[in-house]
Amino acid sequence: MSVSNQAMTRRGLLIAGGAATAAAATSGSSALAREESAVQGGWSGDDASRARIDVHHHFTAPAWVDWAEREGLVVREELPWWARWDLDSTLALMDRVGIATAVLNPTMQDRYRSAAQAREGLTVVFEALSDLIAAHPGRFAVLGPAVLDHPEVTTWALRHAFDELGAVGVSVKANYNGVYLGDPSYDSLFAQLDERATVLFTHPLDLPSGPPGSPTVPGIPNFMCDFLLDTTRAAVNLIRSKTLDRYPHLSVVLPHAGGFLPQIATRMKAFGDFCTPPLDAARVQDYLHRFYYDTAGPMAPAGTLVSTAGADRILFGTDWPAASADIITAFTVPAIETDPVLTDRRRRGINRANALHLMPSLGRA
Repeated sequence: MSVSNQAMTRRGLLIAGGAATAAAATSGSSALAREESAVQGGWSGDDASRARIDVHHHFTAPAWVDWAEREGLVVREELPWWARWDLDSTLALMDRVGIATAVLNPTMQDRYRSAAQAREGLTVVFEALSDLIAAHPGRFAVLGPAVLDHPEVTTWALRHAFDELGAVGVSVKANYNGVYLGDPSYDSLFAQLDERATVLFTHPLDLPSGPPGSPTVPGIPNFMCDFLLDTTRAAVNLIRSKTLDRYPHLSVVLPHAGGFLPQIATRMKAFGDFCTPPLDAARVQDYLHRFYYDTAGPMAPAGTLVSTAGADRILFGTDWPAASADIITAFTVPAIETDPVLTDRRRRGINRANALHLMPSLGRA
């Protein structure tokens, strides 16, 4: 796939962003019609479950691990399991689950000691991604990494990711050094992303103030509960700060079905006056329908999320390799395939069509 076919013009991106915004205000019946239209464009029936688009896929380039070890940034034997990405296992998992395209989110990009080192490390990552895309056309798409310690490097990295690799979005953590998305310190970055009508993928990590990787509650891994709270805090802060009103061409994807956000939606409406500035119920409702949500986790029963946000805002995601192949096949996929709230048409949307509406360039892969 050529770079020219991958790269989206700003005009095309703005159109895509506008379509995403319009989708949030559309009734359920027309949303299902859009899903059906997208499916008819390439896949239908059971084929959609064999052409899934995985929007939550962690990628640690083996070449980057080699480089980072030489630089003294990592010790290979001490890397967490989710940083041990390899091509053979990945393709086997994709074929097993029916994933046509995986959207790769580069990990471990917050370890650089200087701007020069960050640029060098990202160059290794970009070369690995370019080689992977060339060797396996259509199987992989890319998220651009934001290196927030080095804003000038981030600007360079995003330009390279979009213009050279055809990135379909950008990845950023829910909080950075305890400062959550929605804080004014992110405005410069968000202005750049809004200019490109970017899809912003958030991802949680440990809650602020604790030692990295150390359980907040002994015996309970942080990814069990704290990650969901991290995502929820970011989402609520984005609502409180009216971020999507100030950057209307930005689309935000919340992982793990939005953390606890769907479950506390009514609570936010009831107690919004206690926030600063106060949250009115109408704004909460509006934002719930403007976010997108992925199924990685795996997704809990979908009734609350569907009634809160709409099925056309849900995207298939696995969390590979943080979630093992056994977890994905025994929990993540069955949670979608057997949920009584999800009709066949809604499943087709979650598996593929909704991602194509949000990121049309994926359809040209």
